[in-house]
Amino acid sequence: MRLPDTAHTARPWRIHELTPDFRLEDVWAFRAPGAGPDDFPAMLAALRKAGGPRRQSAPVRFLFALRWKLGALFGWDRPTSGVGVRVGSLRDRLPGDLRRAPRGPESDVAPLTPVYELDDECARELANTTSHMVMHLGWVPTDRGEYELRMAVLVKPNGLFGRLYMAAIAPFRHLVVYPALARQWEAAWRDRDRP
Repeated sequence: MRLPDTAHTARPWRIHELTPDFRLEDVWAFRAPGAGPDDFPAMLAALRKAGGPRRQSAPVRFLFALRWKLGALFGWDRPTSGVGVRVGSLRDRLPGDLRRAPRGPESDVAPLTPVYELDDECARELANTTSHMVMHLGWVPTDRGEYELRMAVLVKPNGLFGRLYMAAIAPFRHLVVYPALARQWEAAWRDRDRP
């Protein structure tokens, strides 16, 4: 479910101190029925087990395949445009306590690099010639007495091209990708204890 920006900005997340030069692009909530305050690590483990974009619906896989083909054709994803090359990593901005916190595991199913992972929030980043992007996941109590996962996407577009790119992909994110992600992530939570 899409949420207003204040669902992210009003919370005391640590990501705020690292991303004052990023803009908040999207905020979404994902249900986790029966989840409690200590279940964020279990949710992250379920998401990792779910398998990322490769296990998405055909329309989502098509959109990702198209994006990677266009990226290869136009050179958007060259190693020289990534984190640590074109842009510094958010890890370089971490205060001491976050620097000592776990980063979270690398993933072979998603192109995002871990920044930090705490008991109730984590951040991963990606950069290419279009933008520097951060996916922030947070664990939030609901009015139903449960907890839910919230995802915020923060972006620093790379010039006019980056702003145009983000505007062009917004309908695909909102109408296809995020709803499919909600189905996958919510199913991952429900099925977390299955072998």
